[in-house]
Parts: sequence; structure tokens; C-alpha cells
Amino acid sequence: MSATAENPPATSAPTAVATAVAPAAVEERVTARVISDDPLYRKIPVALRFAPAEPLAVRIVFPGGLSPEGTDNEWVFPRALLEAGLQAPTGTGDVRVWPCGRVQAVVECHSPEGVAVIQFDIAALRRFLRRANAAVTRRA
Repeated sequence: MSATAENPPATSAPTAVATAVAPAAVEERVTARVISDDPLYRKIPVALRFAPAEPLAVRIVFPGGLSPEGTDNEWVFPRALLEAGLQAPTGTGDVRVWPCGRVQAVVECHSPEGVAVIQFDIAALRRFLRRANAAVTRRA
């Protein structure tokens, strides 16, 4: 009887198969506040996302209620911009970030349709960035 792929000979040595485990994406769901002329803050659910395939970027996904089209609005910008903006005002383009007191940070997003100014708890942003940085470290 001859050996086949389904039935290798009993004398063959076992082979090790290396499998790479891809780091998982990071998502943090937080509550943020829309800053507007209205004296009452409007709280909104926001998703902070990081994909190891794009290690330099982060995404903030705002709910559809903020856009004229009624669809989720996703902003992609450098992770370093978010990190730096927790310490001092940063950004000159479509996205700007700055600390607001000791426990809040503001993310300002500019588009042709207008400007969205959103306030976050710094602790939530730092937690998200720690998880994103850990995912990058695991990938290396």
C-alpha cells in the first residue's frame, strides 16, 4: 500500500505549522457632548476605532443625527494628533484637538457642510489610545 496525502506514512516526522495571530481592532464606545450655541449640552454616543492595518490612524464615528444626510459620519486622522491634542492645542487642517481644563478635551472637525465641536472626557480618550498603542506593540 502506498502513502498518500490523506494517509502519510507512519514514519514521517510531525511538522509544526506557524500561525500568525493578527492583532484585534480596538473600539471604544464613549459618550461625548456636542458643543453649540444651545446652553444645554447634547450627549451623543461616539465610537473610537483603531485598526492595526492602519497603525498611524484613528477613527471617530459620530452618529447619523449629526449629519445632514442622517448617516454615520466617520473622521480619520493621525493617532499622533489625538495624543498631542490631549496635552496642548494641535491641528491646522480639518481636525483640531485641544485640552479643555484638566478632564476634558475638544475635537473640532471641519467639513464643507460646517463644523462639529465635540467634547470628550480625557480619561476615555487616554484609555482608547492605551489600547490602540498596545495593539501596535503586539503587532511589532
